[in-house]
Amino acid sequence: MRPVGLTALTSYLPERWMTAAEISTLSGVPEEVFIERFGLDGKHIAADDEHVSDMSVTVANQLLDETGLDPGSLDVVMYFGSSYKDHAVWQAAPNIAHRVGAVNAFAVELDYVSCGSPVAVRIARDLLRADPSVNRVLAVAASRESHILDYGNPRSRFMFNFGDGAVAALFEGDSTSHEILGSHIVTDGSFSLDVKVPAGGSVEPASIATVTNRRHSIDVADPLGMKERLDPVSLPKFVEVAKETMKRSGACLGDIDLLCGIHVKKSMHNQICAALGLDLDRAMYLSDTGHMSGVDPLLALDRAVREGRVTKGEMVLLLAAGTGYTWAGAAIRW
Repeated sequence: MRPVGLTALTSYLPERWMTAAEISTLSGVPEEVFIERFGLDGKHIAADDEHVSDMSVTVANQLLDETGLDPGSLDVVMYFGSSYKDHAVWQAAPNIAHRVGAVNAFAVELDYVSCGSPVAVRIARDLLRADPSVNRVLAVAASRESHILDYGNPRSRFMFNFGDGAVAALFEGDSTSHEILGSHIVTDGSFSLDVKVPAGGSVEPASIATVTNRRHSIDVADPLGMKERLDPVSLPKFVEVAKETMKRSGACLGDIDLLCGIHVKKSMHNQICAALGLDLDRAMYLSDTGHMSGVDPLLALDRAVREGRVTKGEMVLLLAAGTGYTWAGAAIRW
């Protein structure tokens, strides 16, 4: 089977950083709750005129500059970031490909929200394995979901850690450099309507009333009901996905050297690490960025590599979950 490697990786964070104290002022939630329970010291916030396509282009160009790669040599440009994009009913990937000069690439648009990183890794690997004419896939993601938060809505409180950022990854066929190994994905669609922006789609078109009633911010219709249904299954699903991902990689949980997951509250992060048999120092935790839709795991990996926390031959597990509800994992032999 054709080997596929993650041959380049970089990330981007907007200049503005919102502290936990600022979030506390906006929401009325005590600062220590964000720091101690949410695991959030602060998060980066995109400028009002900085959209997901802009951040994606910035981080893509950053990768091209770091590698010296000709954008004309790219075969695919894939977007796997936030669904909250520049325009409604619009694809970011073709715009990004055009702006970075990927004149020979076709565009792929994924819509997997918070589980985007491991899903993108799997799909990039499968594209390169399935089609011998595809040799390079540039996958980019960005999030500016901080801009659709309503800090006055207590129902969406668990999402107050949403921040902004971007990541870019280059995948190449016939490469054993940082080889992509196994992956696993599971979905429980019974959660599909729990988290959404209520208005703006065909069910509830935008109107003066929807704007007046603040229906265009991300919301949870029944937070307690969702928690009661999600809490019993969330950790077991993370573990199930991790185990199967490692099995498909010819390995086991004990072979994980580094976990790169999404930003979750500290207690859940600690539970995941304990369930996987990992010491906390073998898992990345993004207390200074918060949660950035599909960006987190690959941004965490980029940070780990640049900090020297992962070395050649080590096993990295990307692990994520996204509303819908989908849990996903992907393993990389660094």
